[in-house]
Amino acid sequence: MSVLQTLKERSGDCCELCKSTTELSQYTIPPSLNENVDNDVLICKICLDQIEERTDMDANHWRCLNDSMWSEHVAVQIMAWRMLQRLRNEGWPKDLLDMMYLSDEALALARATGEDKDESEKVIHRDSNGVILDNGDSVVLIKDLKVKGSSMVAKQGTAVRNIRLDRDNAQYIEGKVDGQHIVIVTDYVKKT
Repeated sequence: MSVLQTLKERSGDCCELCKSTTELSQYTIPPSLNENVDNDVLICKICLDQIEERTDMDANHWRCLNDSMWSEHVAVQIMAWRMLQRLRNEGWPKDLLDMMYLSDEALALARATGEDKDESEKVIHRDSNGVILDNGDSVVLIKDLKVKGSSMVAKQGTAVRNIRLDRDNAQYIEGKVDGQHIVIVTDYVKKT
């Protein structure tokens, strides 16, 4: 059974965050690169657009987290925690965060994207042109890169999709090139 089918079965074919039943898709929570049921959630387009910051946050939409934060699935709990952190200045999310419990391992993964940090504390990744990079972006290599520890050379012009940011170092991103997971220096990529 595919991961998507398992997620649909697990969620009753509705968004695991807001319970919408329209325009559902599989979302792998950053910084994970591997799609599996433990790292993925089934979410609607409205949630996805706000998670990936393609549209402005609608605080009222996220009141649904009052229910979804109690999910038995860790990936759903992590996404609820991250969205509550983004909205913490609204007031009501602070109460939910105070009630919420995550295991130490889940909390460490939830903090991996820095949602709980103020903007001044966050590590900002920029490509070779100074454009800000985000988790899930696609980039193109601007020069040939020898991959350390292998005989592979990642060629100039190679597209790397669904990148993940290194939360500790603004110079490093992660992605897959020819099926191999590699770390790339941001100076050698251009956002597409």
